[in-house]
Amino acid sequence: MGSVVLPHLPTAWHVDQAILSEEDRLVVIRFGRDWDKDCRPYHPDLLISFQSSNSRPGMAQDEVLYKVADRVKNFAVIYLCDIDQVPDFKQMYELYDPMTIMFFFRNKHMMCDFGTGNNNKLNWVLEDKQELIDIIEAIYRGAKKGRGLVVSPKDYSTRYRY
Repeated sequence: MGSVVLPHLPTAWHVDQAILSEEDRLVVIRFGRDWDKDCRPYHPDLLISFQSSNSRPGMAQDEVLYKVADRVKNFAVIYLCDIDQVPDFKQMYELYDPMTIMFFFRNKHMMCDFGTGNNNKLNWVLEDKQELIDIIEAIYRGAKKGRGLVVSPKDYSTRYRY
C-alpha cells in the first residue's frame, strides 16, 4: 500500500543513492512498513480497523509527509522506505519502531534534539504539518551551517505534560 505519490526506495542501493546524490537539499527518509497503521494514509473505509485497535483515526505519517512535500521541495526531498523490503538498515540505524523518520544532508546523518533522549531519529507520528515543516527547516538551516546536531523548535519531552 503506502503512498503512491512519494517516491519509494526499493533497495539499499536506492537508499544510498538518494542520500549520496542530493547536494543542496535535506534528504528525509521515512523508514517503516507501508501496511502499518502509523504509516499508511487514513481512508474512511479503514475506519473499522482504527476502531478495533487502540488508536484513533487521524492522519498517518505518510499522509502528513505527502502534504508537506510540496512546501519543502526547495530545501528537502522526502522518500519512503519499507523496512521489510530493505532490511539492511534495521540494525545500522536501530529501526525497531513501526515508523521512523531520519534526516541526511550531504551524505551525513543529521541529528535533532527533540528532548526525548533519542537524537538520531523521529520515531513517533507527527500529525501537525506545520510542526514537521518547522523541524525539517530547522535541520536544514543547521546543516547548511555545518552543524551535526540541531535543536528542535519544539521540546517533545514529557517533563511539563501532566
